[in-house]
Amino acid sequence: MTTVNILSGGAAQGLVRGLGDAFKTQTGFGIDGEFGAVGIMADKLRATTPADLVILTQSLLARLAEEKLVVSSSIADVGRVETALAVRNRDPKVAVKTEADLREVLRAADAIYVPDTKASTAGQHVAKVLDQLGIAYELASRLKIFPNGATAMRELATSAATRPIGCTQATEIIATDGIALSGSLPPGCELVTMYTAGVTTRAAHPKEAAALIALLTGADRRELRQRAGFAG
Repeated sequence: MTTVNILSGGAAQGLVRGLGDAFKTQTGFGIDGEFGAVGIMADKLRATTPADLVILTQSLLARLAEEKLVVSSSIADVGRVETALAVRNRDPKVAVKTEADLREVLRAADAIYVPDTKASTAGQHVAKVLDQLGIAYELASRLKIFPNGATAMRELATSAATRPIGCTQATEIIATDGIALSGSLPPGCELVTMYTAGVTTRAAHPKEAAALIALLTGADRRELRQRAGFAG
C-alpha cells in the first residue's frame, strides 16, 4: 500500500492513529512515519528524511516554513495540548492545585518518568519546572528520561517503583494503556502548546498530505481530537 509519511511530535500519535481507517477510505493511502521529540523530528526533516507532512509545535513549524522546508500556505492548527501528570491505573490520582502541592507530589515520588529534557516540548518544561520549584538537584537521580513521551509513559505503566509518577503531554498519557491522566500542572507551572500541521516542500504525495491535514483539523473531527487530548 502506498503511504503518506509523517514526521510528528509524539503528542499527535494517538490522533493520527485514530484517523487511519478514514484516511484509507478517502484516499486509498496508508499512514506511516515517526513520532517523537519535536526537536528531533525537525532535525530529521532538515536532514532530508522523506516526509510528506509534519505535525510539530506552532513555533517550530513557523521556523521550518521560513527555512523553506514546509509550504506556508498549507499550515493549519490541529489544537492545543497541555502538559500534565500521569499515574499507573492502580495508583491513586494526585491533586495538584498549587506550586507547593506539585513540589510535595514530586518529592514523594521515587521515580519520575519524563521525555527528553532537551529535545521534547514537555521534557524541556519539566526541567524548567523542577528548577523553578528549587528541587532539580534533589530529584535528579529519580528522573527516568526517555526519547519521547510515549516511551516514557509505556515505561511508567510497567514500572516496578513504589510511588512512580509521570509528566508529559496529555495526549501521550491518554493514548497509553495502563496509566491514567492524573491532572493538570498548577498555575505558574502550566504549559499549553499549540500543535500545527504542514505539507513539506519535498512531499512525494502533497495532495494526500493536504487531505490528511484536512482530516486532522476538520470541524467534524473535533470530538475525536478532544478524546485524544487536544483542545481548541
